[in-house]
Amino acid sequence: MAAAAGVVLLVAGCGSEGGADKGGSSSAGSSSAGASSTGGSGGSGSSDGERLTGAVVTKELTDAATAAGFTQDASGEQIPAEAKDCMVSWTADAEKAKDPAKSYTDTVATLAKGGWNEERKTEQGGSVIKSLKKSGWQLQASNHSAGPLKLVMFVAVDSSPECAAALTAANKATPSS
Repeated sequence: MAAAAGVVLLVAGCGSEGGADKGGSSSAGSSSAGASSTGGSGGSGSSDGERLTGAVVTKELTDAATAAGFTQDASGEQIPAEAKDCMVSWTADAEKAKDPAKSYTDTVATLAKGGWNEERKTEQGGSVIKSLKKSGWQLQASNHSAGPLKLVMFVAVDSSPECAAALTAANKATPSS
């Protein structure tokens, strides 16, 4: 689990205001089973100026991805309990999607319509990684479905100082393998 939190910190650039860093991908490893389709605390948090919660981000991702033709892969990253309000991981079962690349594009388009702003895009070797931002959250949308490995993953991190501290604590509490 520490690896998941650490990867997300590196991928999403927790605390970074984005733009200057390169959009590399560390989403090639879905390691542990049991990703929760809900998480965090309740509350809407989606109106202008309000901070989003992990539960709201999870719902937005789930709604956008399932409307685009994805189902969630239950073997995706498991988020440590102490980080559920600060981090969301949603791995698509790209093998079951009729057209994973189109579903990825449609998911990102739906998120953009919902207020997520695309900050940068990286394409390399058939993979596409887009960084989006909304209300203090940084989202990495990764599509690696062009080759034999079909991996589409969405990882979001709240960039607030409180969440940076919670994620650091989660990394220290869980020994890496």
